[in-house]
Amino acid sequence: MKMKLPKLNLHIHSTYSDGKNSIPQIVSSALDKGLDYICITDHFTNSWKADIIPNLNSLDKIEMYLEEIDHFQKYLLEEERQMALFKGIEIDLSSTEKFILNSISPTKFDIILFEYLENIEGIAFIKKIINYWKKNTKNSKAFPLIGLAHFDPSFFVINGMNILIDFLTQNRIFFEFNTSYPQFYSQRNSSFFDQLKEKNILVSIGCDSHHISTLIDIEEAYNRVKLYMLENNLLNLIQILDKKRIKESLN
Repeated sequence: MKMKLPKLNLHIHSTYSDGKNSIPQIVSSALDKGLDYICITDHFTNSWKADIIPNLNSLDKIEMYLEEIDHFQKYLLEEERQMALFKGIEIDLSSTEKFILNSISPTKFDIILFEYLENIEGIAFIKKIINYWKKNTKNSKAFPLIGLAHFDPSFFVINGMNILIDFLTQNRIFFEFNTSYPQFYSQRNSSFFDQLKEKNILVSIGCDSHHISTLIDIEEAYNRVKLYMLENNLLNLIQILDKKRIKESLN
């Protein structure tokens, strides 16, 4: 029996960073395209990247961003639309620790992506951030999902794979099948995906969409999820999203 999987794109950029479309345009287009779950994940950085692209670089801008997503979350609930919208952010790991900790209140987000994880030092940096957040979060149920954006597992194949898998497992961090970077989930990394299945590590799907024309470019990612037999890993992530959706409806 074929398993029916919902359509999701949990990596989308708006005009709050380097996306070409506004949040209203993204929501409208995603509804038209029949997506079931979407997350807006605009950039956050104070590294070299901040001089090149717009991003969520101030507390005021982050609040405006979250308020606008919140408005459309309420709209979808009031209109009884089936699509779920989530608040996300994509953190550049080249950003300073102080800037991240002073700017990001994790419980205001549903999903937090970290981009550019390439070494064991990066794992230590993320762990330090997560531990600080958890220490200062009173309600553990309000803690966001954490994921790795367009992550290349080949950085850890020769050195550090066990450390990586333990890190993902212990912190319940998801791997993103990102259709803008299909080389990162090629079969040369099959041993990594075998471990995701064995350890029941969460997986997600995101297009890294910067334009509404790519919102539904998800077929190749779904094919890879099925190839590596990770459907249950994806469904486990969706169950967490559904709990967050119910919580939103009660607020």
